[in-house]
Amino acid sequence: MREGIPATQRLSITLRYLASGMDLEDLKFMCAISPQSLGLIILETCSAIIDALKDNIQVPKTEEGWKLVAQDFEEKWNFHNCVGSVDGKHVGIQQPSHSGSYYYNYKGFYSIVLMAIVNANYQLMMVDVGANGRVSDGGVMKNTFFLAQVV
Repeated sequence: MREGIPATQRLSITLRYLASGMDLEDLKFMCAISPQSLGLIILETCSAIIDALKDNIQVPKTEEGWKLVAQDFEEKWNFHNCVGSVDGKHVGIQQPSHSGSYYYNYKGFYSIVLMAIVNANYQLMMVDVGANGRVSDGGVMKNTFFLAQVV
């Protein structure tokens, strides 16, 4: 009987998959695990990460919640009608095979975009990771659930 795959290896596989853009067929050669098992490992690990960190990201669920966020910005930073501070970061990656210039950004390297929105106390309200580096911050923002909630 084969032994289970340790949690540290599961996390390493998942992070490599998420950061590199490799497909499961390529990844199987690096870790000697079938693509079917890799798919399950990645799904289970992402679910575990979300479950472990879900309380660290608080999106207001009501209009009153949004008003409190705006009130905090006004009181703490004298910034009126603000419901979040937004920034994007290009995370460098190796060019995924057969991707052409899809991940190539204006800074001159291949990347995926991490976009985050924080409240007046620097607490995360939204994180979006994975848009190709070619997309601008505005383009990433346009496709997030956050924008739909505040507009």
